[in-house]
Amino acid sequence: MIIWKTFPKLFFNVLLCYNPADSKPPGLFQLERLGKTVIGTPVALHNSRILIVDDEARMLHLMSTVLQQDGYEVIHAKDGSMAMQALEKDNPELIILDIYMPKIDGYELCRRIRKERETPIIVVSGRATEEGKLQAFGLGADDFIAKPFALAELLARVRAVLRRVRPQVPQEPRVSRFEQLEINYTARLVKCQDRVQQLTPIEYSLLGMLTLNAGKALTHEMLLNQVWGPEYADEREYLRVHISHLRHKIEPDPANPEYIQTIPRIGYRFAKELETSDSR
Repeated sequence: MIIWKTFPKLFFNVLLCYNPADSKPPGLFQLERLGKTVIGTPVALHNSRILIVDDEARMLHLMSTVLQQDGYEVIHAKDGSMAMQALEKDNPELIILDIYMPKIDGYELCRRIRKERETPIIVVSGRATEEGKLQAFGLGADDFIAKPFALAELLARVRAVLRRVRPQVPQEPRVSRFEQLEINYTARLVKCQDRVQQLTPIEYSLLGMLTLNAGKALTHEMLLNQVWGPEYADEREYLRVHISHLRHKIEPDPANPEYIQTIPRIGYRFAKELETSDSR
């Protein structure tokens, strides 16, 4: 039997999942001091469907419970094959994906998903090595959370990712050209030397932020806040990794970038001047 228990007093709200037969509860999540109840009365529905892919039953149940209590619709998959079927059938708006699974691991699944769709992906893993994070981001993951993680962190990351992928009203100009680089903001289409470049949602958002502010120095904090959200203000490594991937897709020589220049200790600047723009 699984016991779900909350501790609302002492300003701690903690959810522990354990088996009474165990001599010591494992405590899947770290304690976190919170100013509000995490598990309690469900809030208004977000109208967002989330697919969780994890072969560990307890983690699958735990994350599902937390997200459902926060108003999300949750669907499950225990492996990569089931996940691909759920994607086609249920069309989720967000995927939470474990790395180490049977049949198809999380890295391969992330690669397959990115070939077909832009659905945002949050990777979770108990082996959060630097190489693993870089590989996940390189395959198109939007975020990476190391296990164990706090409930508040999971919810905050989910909200932030969904918030930044909401459709927005396109602003002028809709199409901009910077020498060999063309960006159609309405179609979310990027061409470099007349070849279409496949960008991840994060890479596109970064490029849009930089090009719409061409010539201006944008700080690390500004880019992280605008592209990822205020919850990521200190995650400079996220920014560095995605800028590197973006340079490899649009720069003639990524080692000597002409478009995206680094401003030491400050941030980045899109260095090319706007040649033409239109609102077609």
